[in-house]
Amino acid sequence: MHQIDKFDKEILNLLQKNNKLTSLEISFEIGLSQSAVQRRITKLRKNNVIKADVSIIRPESVGLEITCIVDVILYEGNTKAIEDFKTTMRKCNEVVQCYYVTGTYDFVLIVQTKNMAHFEKFQKSYLMDNSNLKHFYTHVVMDKIKMDYKINL
Repeated sequence: MHQIDKFDKEILNLLQKNNKLTSLEISFEIGLSQSAVQRRITKLRKNNVIKADVSIIRPESVGLEITCIVDVILYEGNTKAIEDFKTTMRKCNEVVQCYYVTGTYDFVLIVQTKNMAHFEKFQKSYLMDNSNLKHFYTHVVMDKIKMDYKINL
């Protein structure tokens, strides 16, 4: 596992706020040379500390108006049933996040759809027609109070 030091944390904090910062801009902020910053960023990517450099898109701006949180309970909790459900969810465009969890539910899904008709179609195809799905509970998000992808270091 890669050891994260003070400079790595500073670099990661800056990149989490704006991953378009150049190594020169970061070097001015944290007091390291540009080449040292670039070596560290390269190492952080190589060691999979930085998993991806992405642009976060506001769903509403691309027509995805509905966000739902769906709690899923399967009939069978065996390895095959769980892996089959994981595989199905990975292939489903509407599911933007899928968590295999402990407790009352087996999975928690974050689903983005254009409207309720789109959600109903998703629910029929991926949930209601899944023979291993015992029950699911849907929570329609009324307001997104906090959505942060930043990890506080």
